[in-house]
Amino acid sequence: MPIITLPDGSQRQFEKPVTVACVAESQGAGIAKAALAGKINDCLVDTSFVIEDDAQVAIITDHDPEGLEIIRHSCAHLMAQAVKCLFPAVQVTIGPVVENGFYYDFAYENHFSPEDLTKIQTKMEELVGQNITITRSVRSRDEALQFFRAQGEQYKVQIIESIPIHETLSLYQQGDFIDLCRGPHVPSTGKLKAFKLMKLAGAYWRGDSNNEMLQRIYGTAWTNKKDLKAYLHRLEEAEKRDHRKLGKQLDLFHIQEEAPGMVFWHDKGWRICLQIQAYIRRVLHEHGYQEVHTPQLVDRTLWEKSGHWDKFGDMIFSTWSENRDYAVKPMNCPCHIQIYNQGLKSYRDLPLRMAEFGSCHRNEPSGTLHGLLRIRHFVQDDAHIFCTEEQIQSEVSDFIDLLFKVYADFGFRDIIIKLSTRPSKRVGSEEVWDKAEKALESALKNKQLDWELQPGEGAFYGPKIEFSLKDCLDRVWQCGTVQVDFSMPSRLKAQYVAPDGSKQAPVMLHRAILGSLERFIGILIEEYAGALPLWLAPVQAAILNITDQQADYAKQVEALLTQRGFRVVTDLRNEKIGLKIREQTLQKVPYLLIVGAREVENQQVAVRLRQGEDKGAMSLTEVVEHLFTELAGYV
Repeated sequence: MPIITLPDGSQRQFEKPVTVACVAESQGAGIAKAALAGKINDCLVDTSFVIEDDAQVAIITDHDPEGLEIIRHSCAHLMAQAVKCLFPAVQVTIGPVVENGFYYDFAYENHFSPEDLTKIQTKMEELVGQNITITRSVRSRDEALQFFRAQGEQYKVQIIESIPIHETLSLYQQGDFIDLCRGPHVPSTGKLKAFKLMKLAGAYWRGDSNNEMLQRIYGTAWTNKKDLKAYLHRLEEAEKRDHRKLGKQLDLFHIQEEAPGMVFWHDKGWRICLQIQAYIRRVLHEHGYQEVHTPQLVDRTLWEKSGHWDKFGDMIFSTWSENRDYAVKPMNCPCHIQIYNQGLKSYRDLPLRMAEFGSCHRNEPSGTLHGLLRIRHFVQDDAHIFCTEEQIQSEVSDFIDLLFKVYADFGFRDIIIKLSTRPSKRVGSEEVWDKAEKALESALKNKQLDWELQPGEGAFYGPKIEFSLKDCLDRVWQCGTVQVDFSMPSRLKAQYVAPDGSKQAPVMLHRAILGSLERFIGILIEEYAGALPLWLAPVQAAILNITDQQADYAKQVEALLTQRGFRVVTDLRNEKIGLKIREQTLQKVPYLLIVGAREVENQQVAVRLRQGEDKGAMSLTEVVEHLFTELAGYV
């Protein structure tokens, strides 16, 4: 006679063992119909699971995060069933849930085509319409092995052989299709109402390039068609905003095979880089930072002392000269300590804030490279603050204020904060880690900010606070960070003279706002779909003449605006004004200044925005004032 305790604290007593589905029915027809699974004492189970003892039970529906994951997991198996129906010779391997969806890997002699994806999608929808019941059974190891061998599913045999002997083996059946799976699954295929197959890809069995190549089919699944439609719309928008396409369209940068993961900045793209650097440089100067510059090649021994050589290993590019090994700088911190170590420091010199637009190289795997977002050569807006333990709180607090101000200037106001604590592989004593973690946590609490904990995700030398931006498509980008480091200064012999005359190692705060400059520009391009705000736009205004008779005046306007510090171009081509306007609009130029006979006569320009808004005629003085007003606070 199990007593069931529901999430609201109410209890129900049953005269005999009861399924999760029956518990749902006892709560009403609505919850019974919506039930996808159950949670018993925090363990997810199928609705068919029989409860024999007293337990805390929650019914999982599509309103729960677990419900969406179960839907996606069940969709992976639905896809596998559809594939086996259409292509019986296929072997199924694994089909996990991933962000926004699922995939399944298949072994098949032939190659799936886009047309095959359409057939599989149609078959899945047909199986959903049949509302096939999904059932779970438990098999012994020998039974499971015998079954899958008989089915010719050699990959399932390998999976079973790798599972520890003491683990229960569960099989799920829907129609004629049976698959090995821990579960849980939705009660029937009719619960899967909103899904779409997305793309094909290759994947090595168990992620090992020495193994055979499989075919992977990705899909997305949601609780309802409205959410699916919204997701597909976000993907369409993301496609339109792809910084790689816009980078080519707007002539900003390119990447080529001869330098994988390295950016060739074109003139207009480099202007954006310089503008961001100038902005950050001004902000740092206002907040008491020194700007330094350190070498690209530094002897291996320094990286061994700092701990980076052991930590990064293959990620470090290296070279050799005159019997010495050199690392191509993967980050700036050990080099900044070398500058700090020049001359004895007193507690009166602290905090010492040292910044660098440090050019760094990391040997990222070629398969992970992605435009500006994942590269091998990048520039960090990197800085280190050398301070005492007593100064940590105030320095972290001031940095957070600075970071929020910078993000707001770039148009980002939705910031996600996470505190990452000690990883398994780390340097420094537990006492030191305790102090560092407490310092960051106290700083966040004192700022009364919302944050979440990420256990084990800190850097090898210290805990960190991560700051992530949420863009207009609700995508999250981790950019800023501040890390407390009690270890590296000691390892590299950094000291200061304390008030009592003793020599102490300073605390080192590693901090970045943008992170990688290249990556941040990629984020900006996608956030604004290439239409960067006036202060960042590589070309701020285009001057367009209607006929050749206005060419001289157009050049005069260009000279005046250039002299006042604006980035302008002049389009004097013998083309129709409509075509010029259209082309400059496609180039995302914020202001189009049009000059015809009337404008020349009145010493004005007709002002048009890239959005199509007509601002009317303005004198050159008015144009300059208008532009300076829009730029106020940024330059």
